[in-house]
Amino acid sequence: MIDGLVVFTQAGLLVLLAALAWRILMLARSEPLSAGSRQQAAPETHREKPAQKKQNRLASPNRTELFTHLHILAGLQERDCRISGLELSQAPETVRAYAAAWLYGAGCALCGQSERHSDALAGLVAQIVSRKTGIRQTEAVQTIATLTSCEVLLACFRAGLEGAEYWHSHQYVQPKSSLYAAITENALI
Repeated sequence: MIDGLVVFTQAGLLVLLAALAWRILMLARSEPLSAGSRQQAAPETHREKPAQKKQNRLASPNRTELFTHLHILAGLQERDCRISGLELSQAPETVRAYAAAWLYGAGCALCGQSERHSDALAGLVAQIVSRKTGIRQTEAVQTIATLTSCEVLLACFRAGLEGAEYWHSHQYVQPKSSLYAAITENALI
């Protein structure tokens, strides 16, 4: 009887997990509600141009949505690095700083223009990168604040911008814009 209950509970949990994964996938692919509702209300002749659609898609997600996107992106990049033989949590502090710069670039690409380069975005990125790499949040914020002092940090920042923009449209990061590529092409590790 107990074994049957355990099997039934496990099956129920698997169904719920599959439903959650499906919902996350659908939310990640959908546009923000504000852009979608304007598009439906607009007549067929006044449709937005493709460049405007891309701009609206990347503009002004709420803090929770931005946190979710950055967390997913950071997890994907951490996994990519680990598969390629780079364990970020075991990497030198400078390499973890490069990861902070990459994720900050991704954050700038995914947030609205008014939120870019804000203390709130830097704090959010520092929180996520601290969880993923083990770098202290204060060090991550310091790295972000001194981004322009190092060419490697700037290269990682730019790769993060490009990677996140492409990821938002295509659900994956091109290898040339990945965190692993940014680190290995711009730093001696």
